[in-house]
Amino acid sequence: MRFTITDTVKHLLIINVIMFIGTLTIGNGQTFYEWFALYFPKNDNLFRPWQIVTHMFMHGSPAHILFNMIGVWMFGTAVERVFGAKKFLIFYLLSGLGAALIMLAYYYFQYSPLEAEILASGISNDEVKQMMTTGEVVRSISSEQRNQLQEMFYFFNSSMVGASGALFGVLVAFGMLYPNSEVMLLLFPIPIKAKYFIPGLIAINLFSEFSGHSILSPSNTAYMAHIGGALTGFLLMIFWKKNERDKYRWN
Repeated sequence: MRFTITDTVKHLLIINVIMFIGTLTIGNGQTFYEWFALYFPKNDNLFRPWQIVTHMFMHGSPAHILFNMIGVWMFGTAVERVFGAKKFLIFYLLSGLGAALIMLAYYYFQYSPLEAEILASGISNDEVKQMMTTGEVVRSISSEQRNQLQEMFYFFNSSMVGASGALFGVLVAFGMLYPNSEVMLLLFPIPIKAKYFIPGLIAINLFSEFSGHSILSPSNTAYMAHIGGALTGFLLMIFWKKNERDKYRWN
């Protein structure tokens, strides 16, 4: 089979590779990561507004970028042929943004009640920020408060990188455009139709997020970002199909 790639997908791959090289070569892997990975917005020391976009071009390891870029090439090329370059780029970026916003909202949903309880117990906001930044307890606290602060510390100092959120949006688009195309997993080389494979992949991510048991990916995977990207992609597809005469393509 002849290797083919569309223009927008090619440029996305190049940008991701450049960003990954920058991560490896600038500041011993730390400086570039702190600039462009997505941090929890309450973390004033590390969060910057541009990270909501730049994080989707960052990756944490060679395997991480390899598998994501293979996915963007395989599925993105087919989707771009239907959408056209401009619309595909918008779809890709919106899926990545949707993934990030849903992931952050999910973190806020878990962080905010813990913070409210800690503040209600008499610990000041400045003390909370100091503990979140340094990881050191600044006063005598109960074991329950310590557990709450440890949970808060995890969310406060979390970071997110990768094209996976955008890729999951592309996967949904591929499944809706080519439902009967057959897809094969590297570790499970049996052809599966896209209309079964992609919902199954989303279901695995849902199970992994809410059960705490990782399947097919490392334990630090941002499953909720995958789900957010897939949901954003699905909503975009439904909206465009309903409101455009040509269904999907822009000239």
